[in-house]
Amino acid sequence: MALPTQTVPVELDDGSTLYVKVDAPMGRRDVSGGSTGPAKSFERVTSSIEGIVKAIAKPINAAQPTKASVTFGVEVEIQEGVLIAALAKGSATTSLEITLEWEKP
Repeated sequence: MALPTQTVPVELDDGSTLYVKVDAPMGRRDVSGGSTGPAKSFERVTSSIEGIVKAIAKPINAAQPTKASVTFGVEVEIQEGVLIAALAKGSATTSLEITLEWEKP
Protein backbone atom coordinates (compact mmCIF):
# COMPACT_ATOMS: atom_id res chain seq x y z
CA MET A 1 0.00 0.00 0.00
CA ALA A 2 1.46 3.35 -1.04
CA LEU A 3 1.85 6.11 1.49
CA PRO A 4 -0.20 9.26 0.94
CA THR A 5 1.83 12.01 -0.72
CA GLN A 6 1.74 15.75 -0.37
CA THR A 7 3.36 18.56 -2.32
CA VAL A 8 5.51 20.74 -0.08
CA PRO A 9 6.88 24.18 -1.08
CA VAL A 10 10.67 24.38 -0.65
CA GLU A 11 12.81 27.49 -0.78
CA LEU A 12 16.02 27.17 -2.81
CA ASP A 13 19.23 29.11 -2.11
CA ASP A 14 18.41 31.68 -4.80
CA GLY A 15 15.05 32.43 -3.17
CA SER A 16 12.96 30.58 -5.76
CA THR A 17 10.40 27.99 -4.73
CA LEU A 18 10.48 24.34 -5.74
CA TYR A 19 7.49 22.10 -5.07
CA VAL A 20 8.50 18.64 -3.89
CA LYS A 21 6.15 15.67 -3.68
CA VAL A 22 6.92 13.76 -0.48
CA ASP A 23 5.52 10.71 1.26
CA ALA A 24 3.56 11.62 4.37
CA PRO A 25 4.78 9.94 7.57
CA MET A 26 2.69 6.97 8.71
CA GLY A 27 -0.71 8.10 9.93
CA ARG A 28 -0.27 11.73 8.81
CA ARG A 29 -1.70 13.43 5.78
CA ASP A 30 -0.44 16.96 6.51
CA VAL A 31 3.36 17.08 6.31
CA SER A 32 3.56 20.86 6.07
CA GLY A 33 4.34 21.25 9.75
CA GLY A 34 1.69 23.93 9.96
CA SER A 35 3.58 26.40 7.78
CA THR A 36 1.78 28.34 5.09
CA GLY A 37 4.71 29.29 2.84
CA PRO A 38 7.92 27.86 1.45
CA ALA A 39 9.52 27.41 4.87
CA LYS A 40 11.32 24.15 4.16
CA SER A 41 14.91 24.23 2.97
CA PHE A 42 16.31 22.03 0.20
CA GLU A 43 19.84 22.47 1.59
CA ARG A 44 19.81 19.23 3.58
CA VAL A 45 18.88 17.30 0.42
CA THR A 46 21.60 18.93 -1.70
CA SER A 47 24.18 18.44 1.08
CA SER A 48 23.27 14.75 1.24
CA ILE A 49 23.66 14.41 -2.53
CA GLU A 50 27.05 16.13 -2.34
CA GLY A 51 28.16 13.67 0.35
CA ILE A 52 26.97 10.70 -1.74
CA VAL A 53 28.83 12.02 -4.81
CA LYS A 54 32.07 12.47 -2.84
CA ALA A 55 31.76 8.95 -1.39
CA ILE A 56 31.21 7.49 -4.88
CA ALA A 57 33.97 9.57 -6.53
CA LYS A 58 36.71 8.59 -4.07
CA PRO A 59 37.02 4.89 -5.02
CA ILE A 60 36.47 5.66 -8.73
CA ASN A 61 39.27 8.23 -8.71
CA ALA A 62 41.50 5.78 -6.80
CA ALA A 63 40.86 3.06 -9.40
CA GLN A 64 41.74 5.53 -12.19
CA PRO A 65 39.57 4.04 -14.94
CA THR A 66 39.65 5.66 -18.36
CA LYS A 67 35.87 6.01 -18.18
CA ALA A 68 33.26 5.44 -15.46
CA SER A 69 29.55 6.12 -15.08
CA VAL A 70 27.35 5.81 -12.00
CA THR A 71 23.60 6.36 -11.81
CA PHE A 72 21.65 6.42 -8.57
CA GLY A 73 18.25 7.54 -7.38
CA VAL A 74 17.41 9.81 -4.49
CA GLU A 75 13.96 10.01 -2.96
CA VAL A 76 13.01 13.13 -1.05
CA GLU A 77 11.31 12.37 2.26
CA ILE A 78 10.16 14.45 5.18
CA GLN A 79 11.01 13.55 8.76
CA GLU A 80 9.96 15.72 11.69
CA GLY A 81 9.22 18.59 9.30
CA VAL A 82 12.64 18.48 7.61
CA LEU A 83 13.32 17.35 4.04
CA ILE A 84 15.91 14.59 3.72
CA ALA A 85 17.42 12.63 0.83
CA ALA A 86 17.27 8.85 0.88
CA LEU A 87 18.99 6.53 -1.58
CA ALA A 88 16.29 4.90 -3.64
CA LYS A 89 15.91 1.44 -5.05
CA GLY A 90 16.38 1.35 -8.80
CA SER A 91 12.95 2.22 -10.11
CA ALA A 92 11.18 4.64 -12.35
CA THR A 93 9.59 6.36 -9.36
CA THR A 94 12.69 7.95 -7.84
CA SER A 95 12.35 11.64 -7.14
CA LEU A 96 15.79 12.48 -8.53
CA GLU A 97 17.94 10.36 -10.83
CA ILE A 98 21.57 11.45 -10.83
CA THR A 99 24.18 10.28 -13.33
CA LEU A 100 27.86 10.92 -12.70
CA GLU A 101 30.44 10.42 -15.45
CA TRP A 102 34.23 10.48 -15.37
CA GLU A 103 36.41 10.37 -18.47
CA LYS A 104 40.13 10.95 -18.72
CA PRO A 105 41.16 13.39 -21.44
